[in-house]
Amino acid sequence: MNLVAKVFTLVFFLVGLVAVSAKSQDQSSLEINEADRLIGANGFERLIGNVKMKHQNSLIYCDSAYFFRAENRAQLYGRVKIKDIKDPITTTSTYAEYDGNTKIAKLRNKVVFTNQETTLYTDFLDYNRETNVATYFNNGRVVDSANVLTSERGVYEVNVERITFQRDVVLVNPDYTLKSGNLIYLTIPQTAETKGLTNIVSADGYTLDAQKGSFYDTQQKQFRFFDGIVENEDSRIKADELFYDEPKGYYEGKNDVRVLNKEQQTEVFGDVGRHWEDRKYSLVHGKALVRRYFEKDTLFMIADTLISQDSEADSTKFLKAFRSVQLVKSDLGGKADSLFYNYSDSSIHLFKDPILWNKKSQITADSMVFFIANENLDRVLMKNKSFAVLSDTLLNFNQMKGRKMTGYFLDGQMSRLEIDGNGESLYYALEGDTLVQGINRILSATIKLSFEDGAVVRSNFGVRPDGKFIPVQKIDEKIS
Repeated sequence: MNLVAKVFTLVFFLVGLVAVSAKSQDQSSLEINEADRLIGANGFERLIGNVKMKHQNSLIYCDSAYFFRAENRAQLYGRVKIKDIKDPITTTSTYAEYDGNTKIAKLRNKVVFTNQETTLYTDFLDYNRETNVATYFNNGRVVDSANVLTSERGVYEVNVERITFQRDVVLVNPDYTLKSGNLIYLTIPQTAETKGLTNIVSADGYTLDAQKGSFYDTQQKQFRFFDGIVENEDSRIKADELFYDEPKGYYEGKNDVRVLNKEQQTEVFGDVGRHWEDRKYSLVHGKALVRRYFEKDTLFMIADTLISQDSEADSTKFLKAFRSVQLVKSDLGGKADSLFYNYSDSSIHLFKDPILWNKKSQITADSMVFFIANENLDRVLMKNKSFAVLSDTLLNFNQMKGRKMTGYFLDGQMSRLEIDGNGESLYYALEGDTLVQGINRILSATIKLSFEDGAVVRSNFGVRPDGKFIPVQKIDEKIS
């Protein structure tokens, strides 16, 4: 190749390089498409009236503008509108600064940022077209088909349809009002996630609080709270993790579950809890505990599993407990395999070899039911293999057994006992409160005994009883 040819080739290459560079620069430069008047030159121009500019995929409209051509930026005034040609994004304001080098638009005053069904209102918005991220501050409001969200600051990531709200966040829809310090909202599929303290108040009067954040599906109307509480005028539910499905009226709690029935003054604790609102039905299992609050006392019930039914009719309000049931109250204690508590008559049914004891008595049977009246043990019914032991003032143990027995209590102590079927009693005869006279052993189909401080003071037996008195000096001999 001769020298002329080499020079020609080099020149051609340089010209092409310059052309490419110019084309690249043109693509990143702001362009003036229209204006009623153009004033200025040498890198500074003022555009007046029906201004239309273009930058890459964006069309820019305003009433007037200052165009700094050398710096590739513009100041926009009046009815400002920036419209994306490819994406359905339009932004309007009364003032804006647009930088063609960074692709950042700073919009001020009456800003409206619209992306399909989501609209953002604020007075201060910075929109980065390169990353498609819009940031607002000094308060903003986002509206879509279901919700209105406001906060002091916010970041809208358009590409992933995610808005992060910060400081004094409020979400309002027809059913709920949510407040939090930090919220992440996905415009598709309209879900909200909060961090830290969160409060929700429903149109129906429910309050939902979370100490460690929450998740809310606004379309499905499902909530998930962390260290949360749901409360209305009838009940309060708390758990480390609490799920609520509003259309189904279903609650589910995990870890440190607490369910308070305000009307019945009953609180249930457990590892896992479920509640069906329409059925007024609750299930709690795993270290389950019930507290039945009275005015001056509390009844504790411990079991593996608890079921509560709180219907409109008093006759169908009940509590069931299963496996290793224990009872504790100031004036009584007991245990059984299972339990049934009927709210309508305050009766507690114990099944499978239950044991019940109070101040001076202990009773057992195949099954039993006891009643609480005026916050105290009132009476107990025992069925099959019934057995009762009472201690008197000298700590002697009076013993009674039969097929069925009914015990009556006064001031927390057994005052009367009725035995029906295969009755047998073995009780100490006392002289005063300090002297034992002997032991009475009576066999009878029916037996009625009255007690004072555990000692028998009156007795009544059915037809043809079989009795035997053993003097005190012969008590150690075998009783036959």
